[in-house]
Amino acid sequence: MKKRKMKKGPKVILILLICIIIGVGIIYVLPKENENKKELTKEEKLIEDMKKISYYRKENKERYITYQKENNSLSIEDVITHVNIGIDQPYYTNTKPSENLNTNLILVNKYNYVTQDYIPENLEPIDTAYARSGMQLVSEAKNAFEELSQNAKEDDMTILAMSSYRSYDYQVNLYNNYVETDGKQAADTYSARAGYSEHQTGLAVDVYNGVIPYTSFEETEEFTWMQQNAYKYGFILRFPEDKTNITGYQYESWHYRYVGKEIAEEIYKNNLTLEEYLAKK
Repeated sequence: MKKRKMKKGPKVILILLICIIIGVGIIYVLPKENENKKELTKEEKLIEDMKKISYYRKENKERYITYQKENNSLSIEDVITHVNIGIDQPYYTNTKPSENLNTNLILVNKYNYVTQDYIPENLEPIDTAYARSGMQLVSEAKNAFEELSQNAKEDDMTILAMSSYRSYDYQVNLYNNYVETDGKQAADTYSARAGYSEHQTGLAVDVYNGVIPYTSFEETEEFTWMQQNAYKYGFILRFPEDKTNITGYQYESWHYRYVGKEIAEEIYKNNLTLEEYLAKK
């Protein structure tokens, strides 16, 4: 007797039902996944790109966004650098006490100040063979400057310190005299308010060649020598001509700042200011 073959109808129906259930599930899940993968807004993408920069600071997020909108021609790196420095805000606002006191990396500018009673440690007089009488610098900077001046002399150059450490009270009188002469707005472009002058750190020095006024230092052979050699002794040109928007001061060919040889070389080779170097570190 032949066995009857089982009908395949129920099996086919069952398979079809399973396929329909799976299909419905896929249709339901895919939109959810797409929702999760929705495109970032322009602002969100900007922040994601900024986060890739090593010196991005999350506490500055809103300031980055605002500054970028106002300066959309700047690169992301410049936006972050400028905000980290503080130049997205008016000078002498949101100021804070300087960090790294009594080190080569102390930053004193229009956003960072030292107190009235701050006197740097290890101030020493500069030998009068290399400076006007009464000039002082922090020991390490003083030794470096004397070496610089001596080596310049061996190259038939005369580089002398005509202004160096200044006390808070000295800066008060100097700044007020400038304000009386030129007005506050003009004075702020070339003179620091008391407490905001890096001369008070004992690491800054104004130089001249002993013949013509220091304000004409750029016209001398000594200036060219300093451009080529200052960093080798740990000094940087503090207020470069092409960085006035960063430093907040007019170009000063005579004003140099000691930061140490290694950092001075990095700043020199990368065309940075002290503000930019610290903002990126």
